[in-house]
Amino acid sequence: MACNGFKVLDCDLHVIEPVDLWRDHIAPRYRDQAPVGSHEFLCDMYLRHDGKVISRSGEIPIKEDLTIELTEKAGRMAQFEEFERRGWGPDTQLEAMDQEGVDAAVLFPTRGFYAVGKEYDDDGLAAAIAHAYNVWLAEFCAADPDRLYGTGLVAPQHVESAVDEVRRIKEEFGFKAVFLRPNPVRGRNWHDPIYDPLWDACQKHGLAVGFHEGWPSLLPVAVGERFDGANEDLWLTEHVACHPVEQMYAVLCMINGGVLERFPELRVGFLECNCSWVPYWLWRMDEHWEHRERFIKDKLPLKPSQYFKRQCFASIEAEEAMGKYVVDWMGDDNLVFSTDYPHEDSRFPESVRTFLELPLAEESKRKILWDNCVRLYDLA
Repeated sequence: MACNGFKVLDCDLHVIEPVDLWRDHIAPRYRDQAPVGSHEFLCDMYLRHDGKVISRSGEIPIKEDLTIELTEKAGRMAQFEEFERRGWGPDTQLEAMDQEGVDAAVLFPTRGFYAVGKEYDDDGLAAAIAHAYNVWLAEFCAADPDRLYGTGLVAPQHVESAVDEVRRIKEEFGFKAVFLRPNPVRGRNWHDPIYDPLWDACQKHGLAVGFHEGWPSLLPVAVGERFDGANEDLWLTEHVACHPVEQMYAVLCMINGGVLERFPELRVGFLECNCSWVPYWLWRMDEHWEHRERFIKDKLPLKPSQYFKRQCFASIEAEEAMGKYVVDWMGDDNLVFSTDYPHEDSRFPESVRTFLELPLAEESKRKILWDNCVRLYDLA
């Protein structure tokens, strides 16, 4: 399959997990504590634990009319309604990929965002929640392993358990990446040495690390305490900021915190946060590196932008026309493409076609749609 002559590898295609995924797949000792999917309106993607939606902003109101309105405006209500009736299984995933013109995809969670969107009192429960998701996803990907590639969930609140899960992600499930939210957990920055065994395990097993924000959650958000109000108000304030700002924080930790210097073969993707912020952020990081070069050269011998170009990737949105300036500034080797199916802000089923209208050279489009994603996830 190819879309207008371009092979397409989606770096961040989402699954919609069953509401009872965790009850059905979690270790029996934790079954009564398993989170449960919310299912109150069409395309309800939330997750409940202890009877509450995992959300810092409180209970999510039922928005069926709004959801239907948004879906109709995007021209996809009937299609998503049918996919939901069929349970969002791998058959619907492959059908959607065919409609969009996607040859293969690396799968990221939806309800799984919320599953690791809080800190649990019991580290064993947190690890069991992550493992249950991975068991389910492996079954999902088995429907077509040549087109569906998994990204495994880990619970970073207990690093030793996360390292054990990384081994299973590679050796038992055959996934291509590990998913982490960029939000800090247990008050630790991502460059805290406590995480070094996690980065070492990912590097050893050749697994990419995919940072991906998911809103809402119960984890700290850089600007979250400054906003409150109704859910739709937070969408226009907190949601605007949290995706790029949390990723900027993660980039800062991974590069200026020395993680990429310590683990030079680790590959890291910063997904679903646009890419237009990358030149500014790397420029600012380089400026600070240059001001203190004589003090930090032993710790960081390369400029931050050099680490990014060596080991990092950022995803470009289908309609992100400013991506042209990113390519002008740093080249086209570090951008990957995502449809963001089936989330509200996706351009599905026109994401690929919309991207192909961007003012980019044909060779740049080819690299972004396929080659760079192959390098990120080591799919060659």
